[in-house]
Amino acid sequence: MKAWATGNCDSGGDEWGQEIRLTEQAVQAVNRLNPKPRFFVLCGDLVHAMPGTPWRKEQTEDLQRVLRQVDPEIPLVLVSGNHDVGNVPTAETIAEFCQTWGDDYFSFWVGGVLFLVLNSQLLFDASQCPALKQAQDQWLDQQLRLAGQRQCQHAVVFQHIPLFLQSVDEEDDYFNLTTAVRREMADKLAIAGVKAVFSGHYHRNAGGTYQNLDMVVSSAIGCQLGRDTHGLRVVVVTADKIVHRYYSLDELSEKGLEGDLLELLKEK
Repeated sequence: MKAWATGNCDSGGDEWGQEIRLTEQAVQAVNRLNPKPRFFVLCGDLVHAMPGTPWRKEQTEDLQRVLRQVDPEIPLVLVSGNHDVGNVPTAETIAEFCQTWGDDYFSFWVGGVLFLVLNSQLLFDASQCPALKQAQDQWLDQQLRLAGQRQCQHAVVFQHIPLFLQSVDEEDDYFNLTTAVRREMADKLAIAGVKAVFSGHYHRNAGGTYQNLDMVVSSAIGCQLGRDTHGLRVVVVTADKIVHRYYSLDELSEKGLEGDLLELLKEK
């Protein structure tokens, strides 16, 4: 049984102090999880200040200070969001992200599972950096071929913007990818055998299924736009399935999850 925790760390404006306190609570909760997560994913919007705006440097330093408190045995996986590289990213904003946080797209393996991290802003609007989008597209095709060749146990994608919020046929919205892009991506991932896409951006829990592909949208550690609580999603992977549950930060702070995860496995 392999588990990880995922959250959307979007933080903002005058509430930045509260956002940092919530992120500190999230880090403490992740550090106490039993069993220990194999890694901890932040699904984009690491800071609120957009590229080139005031307070970006200070917010970045604040978050880096908090993330240094993550148990060194729990690797961090950081996904780029629109607040990190801009709604319309450029080569410069993406280079800044990579210098500050690491690659904007990459892959890694854990226990026979292939994990792919994508820069979804390149799927949203790459008009200012088309060559970078082409490079990610080519890389993704190569990774999906590799997944088939190596017969990975599962393949999973992390990106900030969801393919869709409930259905692949839904109308275009600020919080999803356009119909043409989502269809192309959903077909490509489903054909390649990807089991799930995990995203943030929506600040609410949502999701749906397309063929055998689960689209899982998690709410945020910080700012909520719906009725969900500040929280994290805990994901468990076994040889034959991927199951998950969203927990409030208070729930995670109060207890370990070993019993809960076993119950979750029985339910699905």
